[in-house]
Amino acid sequence: MAEPERVRCGKEAVVSNESSADSGHGLLPPLSPGRSSRRRTTSQCKSEPPLLRTSKRTIYTAGRPPWYNEHGTQSKEAFVIGLGGGSASGKTTVARMIIEALDVPWVVLLSMDSFYKVLTEGQEAQAACNEYNFDHPDAFDFELMISTLKKLKQGKSVKIPTYDFTTHSRTKDWKTLYGANVVIFEGIMAFAHAELLKLLDMKIFVDTDSDIRLVRRLRRDISERGRDIEGVLKQYHAFVKPAFDQYIQPTMRLADIVVPRGSGNTVAIDLIVQHVHSQLEEGRLGLCTSVAATSEDTLRLEGDSPSKRHAHDYTEQGDEPG
Repeated sequence: MAEPERVRCGKEAVVSNESSADSGHGLLPPLSPGRSSRRRTTSQCKSEPPLLRTSKRTIYTAGRPPWYNEHGTQSKEAFVIGLGGGSASGKTTVARMIIEALDVPWVVLLSMDSFYKVLTEGQEAQAACNEYNFDHPDAFDFELMISTLKKLKQGKSVKIPTYDFTTHSRTKDWKTLYGANVVIFEGIMAFAHAELLKLLDMKIFVDTDSDIRLVRRLRRDISERGRDIEGVLKQYHAFVKPAFDQYIQPTMRLADIVVPRGSGNTVAIDLIVQHVHSQLEEGRLGLCTSVAATSEDTLRLEGDSPSKRHAHDYTEQGDEPG
C-alpha cells in the first residue's frame, strides 16, 4: 500500500471549528523523526463476535434476532440508558459493567463515536494536523444518530456506520444491530441534544477527574491510534478541554445519576443495575420517583450530608482502570 501523502501543518492551516483555548503547541521539545505506526482503531470492532460471555450466561450485544420474541411479534420498547461524560472518563467501561450485571438476554451498546460526520478534504487535512475539533457538536451526525436510536428503541434493526480513528473517516463496512431489551447509548454529547434526551429512560453522567482523563487519553491515543504526545496535548488544550467546559460538564445537571470515579465505583454501578431491574419489572417507572427523595434533582452517588446518606452508603473508593 502506498504511503499516504504527508499534509503540511502550520500556522497557515485554518480551523473551521470553534476553539476557546490556546493549543499549547510548541511547549514540548521536538520529537524524534521516528513515529510509531498507527494501529487500525474503529468505533465498531469487526473482529469481535456480537456477544459477551460471563461465568453465568451469554449476552447478545448485537440485539435479539429479527423475529423479536417467541411469538413472532414485536416486543415492547427497549429501555434506553444514556451514559454521558468527558473524553476518557470511562463511559464504555461502565457500560460494559452494567451489561454484565444485567440479567437480560439482549443488550445493545451504541456509541456516539460511530456517528462522526464524513469530513471534507480540507477537514481531513486539519484532522491530520490535530487541528480539527472532534469535540464540538458540529462534528457529529445527530440526524442519523437520533433516527438510529429511535429505531432501536422501537425494536427495529438498524445499520451502524463504522468509524476509523486512524484515518478520521467512515469505512465501507456498516454493522447491523437488532432491537434489544436494553439499549445503552454512550458518548461525550449524549445529553447535548433535546431529541436525544426524549429517547433516554435513564441518564447517567460518569464524573472522572480531569487529570485522570488526560492521562487515559494520552495512553489510548499514543498506543492505539499512533498519535504523538505533542499532537495529543495540542488537541486536548485547543479542543477537548474547552469543549468539556462549554458543552459536556453543563449537561451533568440533566443526569438522573452522577457516578464519581467511573468503574472504580462498583457499588454505585450495582445500585444502578438494581434500579434498571426495578424499572423493567414495574413498567419503567421514572427513576426520580423510584429512588429515595433527595434535596437535588440529580442523585450523586457520594456525599456526607444527611439528605445524601443513603447514597453515600453505596459508594466505594477506587480509581478506574484504563
